[in-house]
Amino acid sequence: MAAGPAADGKVRSITHAERTQNRRRLAFRYSGSMKTLMAAGLVLAMQLAGQEIRLVQAATGIGAPTDIQNAGDGSGRLFFVQQNGIVRLFRNGVLSLQPFLDISAKTRANGELGLLGLAFSPRFAQNGRLYVDYTDLSGNTVIAQYRLSSNPDVADPTSEIALLHIAQPFVNHKGGQIRFGPDGYLYIGMGDGGSAGDPLHNGQSLGTLLGKLLRIDVESDPGHVRIPPDNPFVNSAGARPEIWAYGLRNPWRFSFDSATNDLWIADVGQDTYEEIDYQPASSHGGENYGWSLMEGMHCYVLGCNTQGLTLPVVEYSHIVGGCSVTGAFVYRGQVSPGLRGTYLYADYCSGIVWGLSHEGGGWTSRRLTTAAGFNITTFGQDEAGELYVADAASGTIYHVVGSTAPRIAVGGVVNSASFVPGLVAGSLATVFAAGVLDAPGVVMAGQIPVAASLNGVSVTVNGTAAPIYALANSNGLELVNFQVPFEVAGQTTASVVVSRGGQASPAVAAPVLDVQPAVYTNDATLTQAVVVHNADYTLVTAAHPLQRGEFAFLYAAGLGRVANQPQTGAAAPASPPLASVPGNVQVTLAGLACEVEYAGLAPGLVGVYQVNFRVPANAPGGSGDLVVTAGSAKSPAVKVPVQ
Repeated sequence: MAAGPAADGKVRSITHAERTQNRRRLAFRYSGSMKTLMAAGLVLAMQLAGQEIRLVQAATGIGAPTDIQNAGDGSGRLFFVQQNGIVRLFRNGVLSLQPFLDISAKTRANGELGLLGLAFSPRFAQNGRLYVDYTDLSGNTVIAQYRLSSNPDVADPTSEIALLHIAQPFVNHKGGQIRFGPDGYLYIGMGDGGSAGDPLHNGQSLGTLLGKLLRIDVESDPGHVRIPPDNPFVNSAGARPEIWAYGLRNPWRFSFDSATNDLWIADVGQDTYEEIDYQPASSHGGENYGWSLMEGMHCYVLGCNTQGLTLPVVEYSHIVGGCSVTGAFVYRGQVSPGLRGTYLYADYCSGIVWGLSHEGGGWTSRRLTTAAGFNITTFGQDEAGELYVADAASGTIYHVVGSTAPRIAVGGVVNSASFVPGLVAGSLATVFAAGVLDAPGVVMAGQIPVAASLNGVSVTVNGTAAPIYALANSNGLELVNFQVPFEVAGQTTASVVVSRGGQASPAVAAPVLDVQPAVYTNDATLTQAVVVHNADYTLVTAAHPLQRGEFAFLYAAGLGRVANQPQTGAAAPASPPLASVPGNVQVTLAGLACEVEYAGLAPGLVGVYQVNFRVPANAPGGSGDLVVTAGSAKSPAVKVPVQ
């Protein structure tokens, strides 16, 4: 595999164990960096497309459906919530005639009033607890706990314990979604209390629970409400400690991504804009989503100040025929692999269903279908991650079915080291594509020469089969790492297609460059370089930094054409003559030029470049910027520690 200069500057061969170790180094670095890269930026691309999904009828006869839930108990059951206070049980394609729960005597279905949300305890299989959000006969919000009866298909309607009573000033904007987060706490979506324009200014007031997302502990002491000690306003004078986020108008539906734990909130707008808000799993809460200072990304109050506000990641105007947004989930099932990683949302009036995803360093929203005549009130997710959607106009629940073919992300064909769009002949590249690896993990090619198919996945570049180095699924993102065929050298663009199981993705055009230098890194910020000490062949780390005057080598991508070129998919030669870069490759460390002993394909590896260099004797200590130049192109700077 790779070679490194010995102490006397000579190139040496290395062992099979070292070769395997380096291949693993290059593969594992993807698992930490994909999410950081793809979540960056707030660029939004709107795409109008055809019918990317279809809706397959699952059940009908559901009166005014407001929620769809599963119990997470392995039973495979779905529960359809009706606005009139009845929960229906659906199992194996059959809708039970006996209600699972009937609290119709406690609520009234009228406008935005009624039974609005259902959540099952994360330990429902053990404790039989479930929770509901409804408006009582006076129109006020009640969050209540119920328990199963002796019949596992029927909840006991007499077991109610009311946990929260929230007074409502008007008849609309109740929110209604309740859902357990990955932290085990119950999240509650509360509208601003109604009327129009938030006349009581509830959205921006921390002294009320209206216009908020709440977070409470109902499981550690069943039948009672406890406040999580890390809620953001626990110690704020005058603020309600239940509040997790504020500035919401009517967060009718929200959900957590089962792969990343990120939170998605669909907030219903006033007269002009509907919005989707996003909260990363790393958040500590306290976000202000802007209402009623803003509606979507626009000032609702003349001359509003956006400082300190968290703006939506996408909005749409009522001009497209919309009136009220209904949020869904990030799809993580396996029936529709091309849809994986996409957050779905829809409009109640138009029936348009969109898909939103992190792509190309920003946000891309595309139209998935238009269900004309539908009044889409809610989505649901079964235990396998499959999605369902409710049409209140017909009282029908549909299974959402998407493409079985992979789908390449916008701007998703990139340099495998820098993740900058582009291809270089002979170099490793990466394509971000939904539907290439179902389970989290990394699958690597087992031998060299590297084959043009791995785990049923293949890639073609301008029709030429590309060797597949690795597949990865991490943090909800999937990729294929492949070698760009040497045969595309000299071309300016390439058509890239990913196939799995005979199903091909739509082609995506990518630029072909002569050089695109980039240094491989081993951390999620794409800054900590993979550099190896030549003397003992160990990885350079803060605990084992570079020494002044020593030889080391780095791994890179995109350094361009080489002499003694191997066949596509074959290992670079491990003995002279090596596959060296004939052009001038330079290395600087902390701005100082380094002596370069070798630059070319890493001996024994496929599509990976290696640059052997000497640390300048006068290099400053600390973390220095490492830059590789090939031709007139420079790599992004990466960090390496020097002692």
